[in-house]
Amino acid sequence: QRFNMLASRVAALAPRFLRSVPSLHNASALSVPARTSNNVLQVSPIISKHYASSAVVSPGKVSELSTGEQEDHLELLPKGSNSRTFTYFVLGTARFAYMSFSRVVALKIITSMSASADVLALASVEVDISSIEPGNAVTIKWRGKPVFIRHRTPEEIAVAEAVDVNELRDPQPDGVRVINPDWLVMLGVCTHLGCVPLGNAGDYGGWFCPCHGSHYDTSGRIRKGPAPLNLEVPPYKFLTDTTLLIG
Repeated sequence: QRFNMLASRVAALAPRFLRSVPSLHNASALSVPARTSNNVLQVSPIISKHYASSAVVSPGKVSELSTGEQEDHLELLPKGSNSRTFTYFVLGTARFAYMSFSRVVALKIITSMSASADVLALASVEVDISSIEPGNAVTIKWRGKPVFIRHRTPEEIAVAEAVDVNELRDPQPDGVRVINPDWLVMLGVCTHLGCVPLGNAGDYGGWFCPCHGSHYDTSGRIRKGPAPLNLEVPPYKFLTDTTLLIG
């Protein structure tokens, strides 16, 4: 009974198909669907040539569709241009989302690498040295490290300049370690294992590291002990005669 109903509907829709397809306007006849031995509804080869639906349709499968869906089953498929437009739209949207995500990630990385305001504030420090008397030294903190600032006496300067650099473990004349000979500025970190040396101590009147016995002279150069290098001189400059900028 279902088969007969479907055959009647297909026969009734045949004029509609002929009107919608120009190449079929002059068709003399339209084959009426017939029931095959395998209980399968076979659609006319003329219709299957121009429509996207299959030439062989199972009656049981078609009966599961609604009336509108059964009619649409024989409608022409959308042209390729529509599918191509949709594909381009999906690809373009995906690429835009990928680029936006990449931009956000890059900005996050760059921002995390940038120094914060408090770090930038510690990058340099101004020191008033007007109250430091000759022969005395002060220790300040710069970037988490101690910095020795020593106001040298004329005698200390003379002794430092008289040293034969060829006898030093880390050869370095006094003149390249100071901007103004009266002032010696250097990091208070022993170059052996990072201890903090004591001022006005040691065999050379400069600094002495009690941890392993390194002796530095009044120019901060290693003279005795296990330390391999001189005390490091940080970047600094004089803003005025009494103001020092470190960093």
